[in-house]
Amino acid sequence: MTPRQLWHRLGSPKWFYHMTGPWGSGFLALALLLLSIGAIWGLAFAPPDYQQGNSFRIIYVHVPAAMLAQSVYLVLGGAGALLLVWRMKMAALVLETMVGFGMWATALALFTGAVWGKPTWGAWWVFDGRTTSTLVLLFLYFGLHALRRAIPDPSAAGRACALLAIVGAINIPIIKYSVNWWTTLHQGATFKLTEAPAMPATMWAPLLVNVLGAYCLFAANLIANLRNAVLRRERSTQWVREMVGLDQPATTR
Repeated sequence: MTPRQLWHRLGSPKWFYHMTGPWGSGFLALALLLLSIGAIWGLAFAPPDYQQGNSFRIIYVHVPAAMLAQSVYLVLGGAGALLLVWRMKMAALVLETMVGFGMWATALALFTGAVWGKPTWGAWWVFDGRTTSTLVLLFLYFGLHALRRAIPDPSAAGRACALLAIVGAINIPIIKYSVNWWTTLHQGATFKLTEAPAMPATMWAPLLVNVLGAYCLFAANLIANLRNAVLRRERSTQWVREMVGLDQPATTR
């Protein structure tokens, strides 16, 4: 199967449901394994930071949550473009099901950032570029959640959410580059593709494991929610009715 064929089949609710059953459980098992290893490694065996001491260990929760918060919104923006341009059914379901996950990831990133900021900066909150733009991201998630429920027609609600997701995606590069564009207390990126990590391997390796585990958890959540949404959306179709046994012929004695 070519990548093009795979892409088109993933856009089919029926094919997606039948093919992704094992994927969700696989990603969930991998997420639990990686997050367990990363948490134990980072909290129990990584050395304390020479300036922040043990308070830096919240990085093992804060960074994965912050990365997920931004990545989920980019997925929503991409799904919005697919919905508006190609009317892809699965894109509409992504917009319907993943807002809650992104909202919780953003809230967790802001909360852990505040807990980390108190001993590091001496304040729970500062209105610098990174924290403020991340707060805007949370409000965008709230807006998507409210917009979905304010419009009774599912198709119109999907298009409205798609437009907001696309427009709001401009906030993601603002979050990423805010530490370079403005004076800020927030440190720069922990991982960079073009530079080696500033932390020793004993500190960044468990963080990388946690990040990978967090993305596996996102994939498992996405697949599970999409499969449930497919059944709800396609419940009147023949293939769903046959699968749940509603259209089986009656047996004769």
